[in-house]
Amino acid sequence: MINRTQEEYTALFNSINGILLPGGSASIYSSGYQRAAKVFYELAIEANRKGDYFPMWGTCLGFEQLVLLTSEKALLTSTNTHGVPLPLNFTDDANDSRLFGGFPADLRGKLASEPLTVNTHKWSLALLTYDTNEELKKFYKVLSTNTDGQVEFVSTMEAYDYPIYGTQWHPEKNAFEWRMDFIPHTRSAVKTTFYIAEFFVNEARKSFHSFESKDEERKALIYNFSPVYADDRSAFEQIYLF
Repeated sequence: MINRTQEEYTALFNSINGILLPGGSASIYSSGYQRAAKVFYELAIEANRKGDYFPMWGTCLGFEQLVLLTSEKALLTSTNTHGVPLPLNFTDDANDSRLFGGFPADLRGKLASEPLTVNTHKWSLALLTYDTNEELKKFYKVLSTNTDGQVEFVSTMEAYDYPIYGTQWHPEKNAFEWRMDFIPHTRSAVKTTFYIAEFFVNEARKSFHSFESKDEERKALIYNFSPVYADDRSAFEQIYLF
């Protein structure tokens, strides 16, 4: 959903129950991705301030976009983190966080001790940068960090006062992507995918947005499109063509 008007984005926002900013290779500074993300971010902030619950999630590029939208500054640092599975270094704030507070203790332990989180990014939010930026510090709590051996960076965060979440890593790949050898597919890795998915879907259940009619809802469903098996040039097993 890029290159739409403000009116179209607002109508869609009022019809859906949450938004996920996916990973990818678009510019977070000037692109259709960036412009759409900015509109939805501002609408989400406004709605939540008024008591209209609306969750937002950013994965990888989406995480980086959230950092920029909140800070309004270019703060990312280059890291050697492309194609690397890592364990999470949980912070104390993770214990009572919305995201990880309800995770089973055994899965939390696996996430902390085994390389279950897939990193495919070249840019990161250094922990030092977070610690010295007031906009980010007052908006997000850091739930986990990682390091490439040189730079410690924020890998998971959630907003203090809004249902806004970000992972620099990819929760979804463990269960669905099989073409990259560095993606873990252990039982704990796949469980992580579905616990994260269940969490965000449950957040979306708290939103009471809806389409104006069943016909409009049916037109917007993903079932109107069929995924195709991607050829060998793609990093993905399946892709949608819109």
